[in-house]
Amino acid sequence: MTVIYPSPIFGPVHSRRLGVSLGINLLPADGKCCSFDCIYCECGFNHDFVPKQKMPTQEEVSTALEAQLVKMQKEGIAPNVLTFAGNGEPTLHPHFAAIIDDTIALRNKYFPKAKVSVLTNATQIVKQPVFDALCKVDNNICKLDTISADYIQRIDRPNGCYNVEKIIEQLKKFGNRCIIQTMFMKGEYNGISADNTGDSFVQPWLQTVAEIQPREVMIYTIDRETPAHQLQKATPAELNAIGTQVEQLGIHCSVAY
Repeated sequence: MTVIYPSPIFGPVHSRRLGVSLGINLLPADGKCCSFDCIYCECGFNHDFVPKQKMPTQEEVSTALEAQLVKMQKEGIAPNVLTFAGNGEPTLHPHFAAIIDDTIALRNKYFPKAKVSVLTNATQIVKQPVFDALCKVDNNICKLDTISADYIQRIDRPNGCYNVEKIIEQLKKFGNRCIIQTMFMKGEYNGISADNTGDSFVQPWLQTVAEIQPREVMIYTIDRETPAHQLQKATPAELNAIGTQVEQLGIHCSVAY
């Protein structure tokens, strides 16, 4: 079942990787807005969910977030994390940097132990305001499914110009201020393999991870229904084997099946 999230606040939900997570969706509530059109996206293909509504304003996000934090405080529910996610790419919001500042201030006021996380496909990190804002959050979680430009075009399907080498160079500037997140899967799409679990994908990816030197790597596989129906989960054994190789680089790796 395709998931379209409320906006600007949803949850709290339980995240496989982050714990009790209060979601912040900077995209419209009635559709997707993303610089990728991944074939495995739980929100479906972009063209099937074109939004008619606008993105929430900076003020709307701040007001709704504070109201929810006050409610959770009264109910005795403490979030582990405030997570920017939802119906697409959060860094596309024109006031993303200012919203990050607002969110950190509200977190400090109501739940200072909570972390602020951003799930981003990293397409916008070449923009200085976005880069600087991501340096301020606790968990800057950047997607890097592969370093194969061909695979990215077929599977992540960028909208517009995308240069993976340029993105990797920018990820290196984050260093241990970022977490690399990678989807591993099998199956096929349009008759072409979508499997990125083999050595031809994993070894160059590992080399790049070693060059980036992130604080952590998160690897995972398909968890919900995907718009491309011939995709398959990577096995626990495959994920564990990749995770072990990351750990051998001296970088912590979390694995979600």
